[in-house]
Formats: sequence, C-alpha cells, structure tokens
Amino acid sequence: MSGAKFTDEFKRDAVAQVEDRGYPVREVAERLGVSTKSIYTWQKQFSRPAKVIQEVDAQADEIRRLKRDLLRVTEERDILKKATAYFARESR
Repeated sequence: MSGAKFTDEFKRDAVAQVEDRGYPVREVAERLGVSTKSIYTWQKQFSRPAKVIQEVDAQADEIRRLKRDLLRVTEERDILKKATAYFARESR
C-alpha cells in the first residue's frame, strides 16, 4: 500500500496496539498491511514524551492520594455528625 493515506485515527490505533496492548510492531504492521517503518514513524509522531508521561503519572498519584484523604475526612465528618446527634438526644 505504498503512497496510501491513513487517517490519524488509524495511525493512533496502530500505535496503541504496539504501546498499550503490547503487540510486536511486525505483527501489527502485517495485520494492518503497512510497513514497520510506518508504525515506527507514527510512534514518533503520536507518542507522548517521557516528561509528559511522568507528569501524568505524578498527577494520577496525587489524585489517588487526594481521594484517600477525602474518604478519610468524609468518614470523620460522618462520625462527628452521629456523635453530635447522639449527644443532642442525651442532653434532652
């Protein structure tokens, strides 16, 4: 298929098969009917730089930490609400 034009979606899917799903470049190229050179070129074109990946990982870690903190604080709030209601009933 020399000279064929492929959509960005097609190219991104090919790259995802290699990077995300772990298929060998040669296998993906044969299955899609493109050259391995094309796949490598598309990887360079669409892959995120290592710095961006590290930033995304750091953000994901921060989100997980914040969710844990939110869960803990929510549980503490609920306990305090129950205690307040209990002591309000007791003082009557």
